[in-house]
Amino acid sequence: MGFLKGKTAIITGAGLAKLKDGSPGAIGYGIAIAYAKEGANLVITGRNVSKLTGAKEELEREYGIEVLPVQADVSASSDNKAVVQNVIDKAMEKFGRIDVLVNNAQASASGVTLADHSTDQFDLAIYSGLYATFYYMQAAYPHLKETKGSVINFASGAGLFGNYSQCAYAAAKEGIRGMSRVAATEWGPDGINVNVVCPLAWTAALENFQEQYPDAFEANVHMPPMGHYGDVEQEIGRVVVQLANPDFKFMSGETLTLEGGMGQRP
Repeated sequence: MGFLKGKTAIITGAGLAKLKDGSPGAIGYGIAIAYAKEGANLVITGRNVSKLTGAKEELEREYGIEVLPVQADVSASSDNKAVVQNVIDKAMEKFGRIDVLVNNAQASASGVTLADHSTDQFDLAIYSGLYATFYYMQAAYPHLKETKGSVINFASGAGLFGNYSQCAYAAAKEGIRGMSRVAATEWGPDGINVNVVCPLAWTAALENFQEQYPDAFEANVHMPPMGHYGDVEQEIGRVVVQLANPDFKFMSGETLTLEGGMGQRP
């Protein structure tokens, strides 16, 4: 067990998912594995109860930590503040502290061009990503202030580089980046560092995207210079763990592109 033993991390969108070859197939689940290996107790959220239950069973069996699964869906038709507050309340009731908040959850209608996007499709991305991050950060703030914790939010190269047919997704992710920088400024005096990760990993969702929207996949998804897509645990999750490491506490308000050399920018 590592430096997070006895601490608590909330990871949104962390239900169990596997690739066709049986390896971990979702970034949130890969992050959960990485945190479990460092000894953290976990609060995991998602829309699918069976996936959350599956993740709890595997993580507790393999790593000897405690996992609290909480079904939560931030959407245009929900009382989102109450949905998120319920997660925070249950986390505090179970573990008594919150040390890390990882806002990973995101849904979108990628593959639809801006001209063809519907309002419902736009709302899907904005609510599940930007609004969810806002509500989780706001609700977790008092507890993160107590522990001088860390926030890791997820953005995307879709926003950084203007990917074709990902307008709502890009808008949500760039909103998250802007909000994260503001939080880094406002929460720095409280000892909370806030950073952003833009990942490129091979996931079950990417497998499905390739099958459903082959043209959009061809236009947007390219092989990184390093010659492979990121591993959700080793190459994404481990970085997200280190962003909660005291050694990285002075880094805040930054955006890290984990894209194997594709995320270069001035």
